[in-house]
This record gives sequence, C-alpha cells and structure tokens, in this order.
Amino acid sequence: MAKVDFTKYETTGFYDEMFNETNKVRPYYEQFKTRLEKLSKNKLKYLQHGTERAQLSLGMTFNVYNDNQGVERILHLDIIPRIIEGNDWDRLTKGLEQRIVALNLFINDIYNEQKVLKDKIIPKELVLSSAGFLKECIGLNPPKNVWSHISGTDLIRGDDGSFYVLEDNLRCPSGVSYMLENREILKRTFPELFEKLHVRPVHDYTHHLRDMLESLTKASPANIAVLTPGTYNSAYFEHAYLAQQMGAELVEGRDLVVKDDFVYMITTKGLQRVDVIYRRVDDDFIDPLVFNKESLLGTPGLFRAYCKGNVVLVNAPGAGVADDKAVYAYIPRLIKYYLGEEVLLPNIKTYICAEKDDCNYVLENIPTLVIKQTDGSGGYGMLIGPKATKKECEEFAVKIKNNPRNYIAQPMINLSRVPTLAGDTIEGRHVDLRPYCLYGKDIKIVPGALTRVALTKGSLVVNSSQGGGSKDTWVLDSNFK
Repeated sequence: MAKVDFTKYETTGFYDEMFNETNKVRPYYEQFKTRLEKLSKNKLKYLQHGTERAQLSLGMTFNVYNDNQGVERILHLDIIPRIIEGNDWDRLTKGLEQRIVALNLFINDIYNEQKVLKDKIIPKELVLSSAGFLKECIGLNPPKNVWSHISGTDLIRGDDGSFYVLEDNLRCPSGVSYMLENREILKRTFPELFEKLHVRPVHDYTHHLRDMLESLTKASPANIAVLTPGTYNSAYFEHAYLAQQMGAELVEGRDLVVKDDFVYMITTKGLQRVDVIYRRVDDDFIDPLVFNKESLLGTPGLFRAYCKGNVVLVNAPGAGVADDKAVYAYIPRLIKYYLGEEVLLPNIKTYICAEKDDCNYVLENIPTLVIKQTDGSGGYGMLIGPKATKKECEEFAVKIKNNPRNYIAQPMINLSRVPTLAGDTIEGRHVDLRPYCLYGKDIKIVPGALTRVALTKGSLVVNSSQGGGSKDTWVLDSNFK
C-alpha cells in the first residue's frame, strides 16, 4: 500500500515551514514528518475524513452569505498541523503585547484629548473620516481605559521567514472557537505526538476570557451575556460555543431590555440584570436609538446604559477606528509616539490612496499590487493585481479615483506555505496566522492561533468566506530540541 512521501514536494519560490531552502526538514517538524511517512495514503485520507465527521458532530459550521451551495458548511480542517518554534512564538507574543497596548492608547486618545492629532503624528482628516470612528464615543472612558479587550491580529510569514502584521481586528474578531476545537480533534488524531513534541495547551482560553470579562465589573458574581445577531450569522457556532464554555448566557437583542438605564435579560422568571455583554454585533446595529435606526439586532437604550457605566460592552463601541486599513500604515509611528519604542512586529509596506503621491503610484501600478478597502473584511472588496484581469484592474482604478480614502495598496507578499493534504498527495498551501489577545487588568495570549489556509493551489486568499480552510497550530516549548 502506497505510503506518504515528500519526494515530489515542491519548495521553490516560497518560504516553506516544514522544509528549508535545501529541502531538508526543519528540526521542529522532524518527528511529525517521520510519523506521516509511516502512514499509508489511504490511512491519511481516512484520518482526514474522520476530522470532517468530528466537525459535523460538534456543529462546527459557518454560514456563507450569497452561497447557493447551502446555508451551512464546515470550515475545512486540514489534518497536517502548522508547527511553530517556541522561541518564534515568544517573540511574536512580545510584539503583539506592544501593539495592542499602543492601539488602545491611540483609541483612548482619539476619543478624548486627541493629542496624537494635535501633534500631527497621523492626519486628523484620515482618522475622523474613518468608518470606524464614532463621534458618539467622544469623551467616553471604558473600564481600565481599554477599548479592545479581544483582538485578533492577522500575521503572515514572508519570503525571509520573518513574521509581518497583515491587519488588525479590534471590533469583533472571529475564529477562536475553531482554534480550540481544531486542537481537540487533532489531539485525538495524533495523541502520541503531543507529548513527544511538548505542544503548549490552549484549552484555558475560555477561562481567561471569562476572567477578563469579570475583571471589568464590580458586580460579584458577574452576570455575563454573549450578544449574537442570531442563528443566521456566519459565526453563530462560535457565539454559542463561547457562551457555553464560559457558562454565560447567549442572547439576541430582543432578549434584552433597558429599564432605568440598566440592562436586563428577559427570562421565564422575570428580568435578570446583565453586567457585562460580550457583543458579536457590529457597532452600527447595537442600538437603533443611536446608530442604525433600522437595526433589529440590537437593544434600544443599550448605548445609553453603557455610557452611564451600568453595563460593560466588550469590545467597546468605537474601537473599530484602529481597524481602518489606512490607520494601519501609521501604527509603527503610533508605537513610537505612545511607548517610545521601535516596532517589534513590522507592517507590510502600505500605500494610502488618500495621499496624492501614494494614490498616483497605486494607479500606475495596480497590476502589481494588492488593493484593499480600508473598511473591508473577510476578503471582500479586494483586488490581487498580479492575478486580476485587465478589466478588473481598470474597474478598481475607477473606484480608487472616485473614493481614494476608501482604499490602500500593498505589494503582493508570497505567504509562507505549509504541507497540506490535497487529494492523494501532500502539497504546499499558503497560510496566515491569527493569534488572540485578551486585555483586561493584564494581557493574556494563549500559545496557539487560528491558522487559515488557502486550499486552492496557488491561491493567496485564506478567508473562510472565500473558500479557505484551517489548520491546528502547534506551538512548541521554547526548550524543545
């Protein structure tokens, strides 16, 4: 029976995370490669099929809007994990901590003294014109002055093997439930390797999440709710999963009522006060009295109760100003301004179309660049120039000319690749990395992340909404040899 082998595995042209440039396996992948080579191809396919059955049994599905293939599907979990050295992870952790502290200082400054604008570190008009900037939040001071309590920073590894920040997610970052469930499935698939490789655990994420939420209120015991848009939301599985794991209530906007500026949950036993709401509803929809008047997802009066300090909203409304992809370009300067430090996790070179010189450069070089909407997410509103048609490039040029503030551009980076099961063979597929930071009285980053993988050969788009999948991320002990 044919065994797994890597003799035809291609490593040229990209940074491969299992093999180096001379096709030798990297030390931290040696034991896993040896384990794979003992398997037959049929056995590997059987194990892969088992992961898919496990995902279905756990209800690990998500919705894809405008998808005619059905309402729900699983986020494909590839059986081959992504392995990260402990020392690399420790460096990433320090960079993420630096970044999230600086970003929260920036958000707090923007809604209060606005020193960073007065000192012209970042253009005033760029910040105030951001879709994520909420004038209703001016003067607010969330508990402990933390605005983004839960963040998911997207990282990529470039040709040189170094990690770079691709973008920040400080509003309602998703995917952490897949990180946790992927681990549970892979532990059952390769149980002996976890002990041999000293893979760091991630199971306590939800305990840290609950501790962080409780730290934001004086109520004891705290009554915590997870606010979901409902069952048709693409991340509903995650909302239900996190509520269940934390012992919190899962609620929709219609399950809450505001009375005398306090928030209550409607129960069969009457009204029950809510102290902290981990919201998975976007800013525009949380309160129809203040934001989108057509919203049926939020609760009337919720924002006023929050402003009065009678309920905590996590993440704080208005945090999305730091998600803006144009603001992203200035983050190294913001780190220097607020912390007096050089950036530990560098950005990718970014051209801001709102700036004339940058815009001219972008318009002249669209076929070589990646164009993104400054308020876009999920892989939507994006053009990968080197893979686009002439017509698509011309259409994006018109969009940029009509609304330059709404676009940024970056050179196309060859994302690193990780071996991935592709039918009967193993081939390299491009990946990114989303670690999750919890920020309350202190910062917690569990040693793991959601690795998203582009399942289509040659594709650089890893988003699940665009057909991407996921991998379990194994972070090894720093002293692993």
